[in-house]
Amino acid sequence: MSLIAGEVELFEAQRNRLGAIAYRLLGSASEAEDAVQETFLRWQSADRTSIQVPEAWLTKVLTNLCLNQLTSARARRETYVGQWLPEPVIEGHPLLDPADTAEQRESVSLAVMVMMERLSPAERAVYVLREAFAYPHSEIAEILDITEAGSQQTYSRAKRHVSADKTRTEVDPATARKIVEEFLAAATSGQTDTLVKLLTDDSIAIGDGGGKVVARLVPVRGALEVAKFIRGLFKPSKAKREMLGGWPDLYLTRANGDPALVVAIGDRIVGTMTFEISGGRVSAIRNVANPDKLVVLERHWKHIEHPEPAYKGE
Repeated sequence: MSLIAGEVELFEAQRNRLGAIAYRLLGSASEAEDAVQETFLRWQSADRTSIQVPEAWLTKVLTNLCLNQLTSARARRETYVGQWLPEPVIEGHPLLDPADTAEQRESVSLAVMVMMERLSPAERAVYVLREAFAYPHSEIAEILDITEAGSQQTYSRAKRHVSADKTRTEVDPATARKIVEEFLAAATSGQTDTLVKLLTDDSIAIGDGGGKVVARLVPVRGALEVAKFIRGLFKPSKAKREMLGGWPDLYLTRANGDPALVVAIGDRIVGTMTFEISGGRVSAIRNVANPDKLVVLERHWKHIEHPEPAYKGE
């Protein structure tokens, strides 16, 4: 059935919300965009005269598409080369909305999105819809074809799993930025001792190259080991220059609610480094270099005004 103008406008009014749900469910910006587009195609082919509440219908279609995608994604991640991290998204992108409450902001952090990988697809859907979008259990039950009591139980179970290892607390953005600025200055000048002081004792560095870019296959743990690893990562060399096609500029921004560095050569994004702050120090560094996970970020980056580099490549 052909869409009339009002039906297109109705869908477009829901697009950003649908994308934000899909991103939290899938951990992938590109796959979230695909899920939204497939939802649009389902909307286009549906008998829309029988749809009483379009928002609920669209949410249900999108969620079920994501649940099917999650099932196959879990199988793919079992054979993923190295460490798997969610696809990073920098501030200003609608996939990160809503961000009005601490729960909403936390639901899109890389740390929590990694923890959500432990959940079953159904648990993840209930957790996202309730925690990030404040859907009542009665509506979640209708979306997922479960009972309201089942939704409540699933949410309680999912929240326990996600909270089990969670030590995250909100940090003032200005304070977090200052810590990362000090960290970057130490990393680029070779001050390993200063890096150690800026890291928590149990800090961790995780890299995701997806087998397409050189990255550590296992996390680096402990302040001294992470400091040495970061110092090596930031140290210029001819081999790195040749591998990257130049020496990149580093831009200080925010990704998934945390301070981050965008690593770019011209308009080409070659990586991101996201920092988790705890107790005034860096507790986790998540570095994404898999080019497949930088496509959406790069497209967004090219269309926004960004600051001068915090560090200019040589």
